[in-house]
Amino acid sequence: MTAHPITRLRADSVAAFASVDVTFASGINILVGENGAGKSQLIKLLYSVASVLNERDPLSPGAPRRTGLNTTIASKLVGVFRPESLGRLTNRRRGRTRSEVSVSFAGITAPMSFSFASTARTEVKAIEVPERWIEDTPVFLPTRELLSIYPGFVALYDERSLEFDETWRDTANLLGRPARRGPRESRAAAIIAPIEEALGGVVVEESNRFYLQQTGVGKLEMHLVAEGFRKLGMLVRLVASGTLLNSGYLFWDEPETNLNPRTIRQAARTMIELSKAGVQIFIATHSLFLLRELEILVAEASALGATPDVRFIGLHRTEDGVVVQSGETIADIGDITALDEELNQTDRYLQEVD
Repeated sequence: MTAHPITRLRADSVAAFASVDVTFASGINILVGENGAGKSQLIKLLYSVASVLNERDPLSPGAPRRTGLNTTIASKLVGVFRPESLGRLTNRRRGRTRSEVSVSFAGITAPMSFSFASTARTEVKAIEVPERWIEDTPVFLPTRELLSIYPGFVALYDERSLEFDETWRDTANLLGRPARRGPRESRAAAIIAPIEEALGGVVVEESNRFYLQQTGVGKLEMHLVAEGFRKLGMLVRLVASGTLLNSGYLFWDEPETNLNPRTIRQAARTMIELSKAGVQIFIATHSLFLLRELEILVAEASALGATPDVRFIGLHRTEDGVVVQSGETIADIGDITALDEELNQTDRYLQEVD
């Protein structure tokens, strides 16, 4: 299990949020909202903090120090959000000139709390610091797959100025990890098997390139494979290497992008299995199909006496900023415009057919 699941985020005047205070499930957290409501920004904020606390400072291996975190958190935020300067992340809707963030982890007494001014360029001010580093690896999957651009991407990113945020580089690095051997291999195989069945083959790496090895077909270069399959292929690699197995954080931005309904169903089932294996998951989506599929799978698991810890989090844009509603079902998060439009279209279609 993830040793220190993220339990709470409090933030004032950051990105789309004038003020936000939200708690999270240790299993699956599903963020829903229309475009511009801050879904991606919220999971990027959580990812940035978790990444910094996972990258143990060699100058302070025992516990994080304020002086080191002042710089590393700022650097990570700039790398992940790509603003012209750190202060550009400040939300000025209430006339404030300072942003504050606090992220809490289970089993760790102090949260990671920091602030930065609207004039800040490269440094934050650490307010509270956790008493230990976290061992669990955070993984961020962007809306696009990375297997097809993997060859040479990390080296190029480190040498040149590319218009990709840092999550792409981080995840490409993780995709290069070799498969684990030993006791954990059988657990990984159980999660991977249904994904590979959907893919019709196995994901292999040769000479720093990825292929889909299909029975009777041979190897297909990953850029010749459908993008939905390439997305599932990323999960195969991350599970096989142990990065997402029994622990870790998975942040997935709009997993439904470029996936057909059948592939979305497989992605949803994999999320449930990863959660059962101990991975804490954060999904940003506005797909009604994915939400319903997750609810179906949760109900099926509950009927078998193994209810996953799931939380639905609705982000609503208002004149005063983004308002958060959360609960254990879709019904608890209020009306989401993007979801309402899908339902309205279904009603209109049925009326025309009748």
